[in-house]
Amino acid sequence: MTQRQAVFPAGRHELYAAHGYSAAIRSGDLLFVSGQVGARTDGSPEPDFERQVQLAFDNLIAVLAAAGATLEDVVDVTTFHTDPENQFGAVMAVKNRVLTEAPYPNWTAVGVTWLSGFDFEIKVIARLPAAA
Repeated sequence: MTQRQAVFPAGRHELYAAHGYSAAIRSGDLLFVSGQVGARTDGSPEPDFERQVQLAFDNLIAVLAAAGATLEDVVDVTTFHTDPENQFGAVMAVKNRVLTEAPYPNWTAVGVTWLSGFDFEIKVIARLPAAA
């Protein structure tokens, strides 16, 4: 049976400790990344929406790097949005800056009513490179 291994980025934010969860779990060659939000280092939400989305991607990239992976290793994305219709442009602007080349991972976007003070969250599954 494959053992689970917790993965945390350097300088992890306070939300992991406050809510008792791992940034990601490595299981075999798969990495399951918990939902990443646009949190400042103290765990509070970034008030500017596009900056919040960028911070969520920055946090995601840091978690992937801690496991020896990059955005190119991501195979599945799920995002959560509190106001998808009005937020779509800002999300796409950030997405287009960080995911620049095809093939893109598959992606499911879900509209939600509550994200604990945040307006955007992203979680992914990645296949880890053989050397990781």
